[in-house]
Amino acid sequence: MDGILPLWKERGMTSHDCVFKLRKILQTKKVGHGGTLDPDVDGVLPICIGKGTKVIEYLQDSGKIYEGEITLGFSTTTEDRSGEVVEHKAVDSPLTIEEIDQMMAAFIGTIKQVPPMYSAVKVNGKRLYEYARAGQTVDRPEREAVIESFQRTTAPVYSKENRTQSWRFQVTCGKGTYVRTLAVDLGEKLGYPAHMSDLTRLASGGFSVGQAVTLAQISELMEKNQIDQALQPIEEAMKEFPRIDLTDSDWQKVKNGQLLPLKTFGIKKMPGELIAFFYKNQLVSLYGLHPEKNWLLKPSKVIRNELSCEGK
Repeated sequence: MDGILPLWKERGMTSHDCVFKLRKILQTKKVGHGGTLDPDVDGVLPICIGKGTKVIEYLQDSGKIYEGEITLGFSTTTEDRSGEVVEHKAVDSPLTIEEIDQMMAAFIGTIKQVPPMYSAVKVNGKRLYEYARAGQTVDRPEREAVIESFQRTTAPVYSKENRTQSWRFQVTCGKGTYVRTLAVDLGEKLGYPAHMSDLTRLASGGFSVGQAVTLAQISELMEKNQIDQALQPIEEAMKEFPRIDLTDSDWQKVKNGQLLPLKTFGIKKMPGELIAFFYKNQLVSLYGLHPEKNWLLKPSKVIRNELSCEGK
């Protein structure tokens, strides 16, 4: 079994939990996920199976879309609603829509983020959440994140009782973006401690809500021998990559991992970081520019050196 399952991850489960369960359901060990989702977050989690595991890194690097809720008035250890409260500041006078929208717009583009302590980023060979659980803090490296859009989707709601203000949002962002941190940083710019009080991932790796299936649905499809109804081809994950369809003679060279001159394909310069080579409508290899000889292409990742029956 080769391909990608767009899983709808339910809340309360880690991404690893999902992989563990799917190995049993699908009866295969070659299963991996294409981008971690926190236990409190639900949404689209691409699951790679068989040869599909070869494209995991590209799914993880892809853009994502989230919808969620930001709450001003207090911050937490984890930057979301599951953590302990660390700072309070009552919102005595609710912010206007104009103030909120103007500040959200200021985050669009390339921004700097400091990863939260409760995250999987490694510092000195140890994950940040391990330091956090031990009650330790360490210097965290600043990272760049790309925010394509960041918009309020509901009117702000002010709670007189709690002296908080909340609103829902949608964000389209690049790889490595911490939406929790985005909420916290926005709150800081607005003058209040804040946290991300809700989050759902709507799209990841080119897969969206409408394609996603639950663990229960996958189990049922397996029992009925109908898993192909949910399984997406590996090619679907590479649809944003520049594509070249190989001739029979080119395929023989690519199959053997040969270096290839750019001029073979009438290319003067690379159309992207990697080129997806297809043969008979199947993704067979990803090639990048040779690091020393910039007129040559070299294999970056071999996906297939034999075709499945469907492609023959």
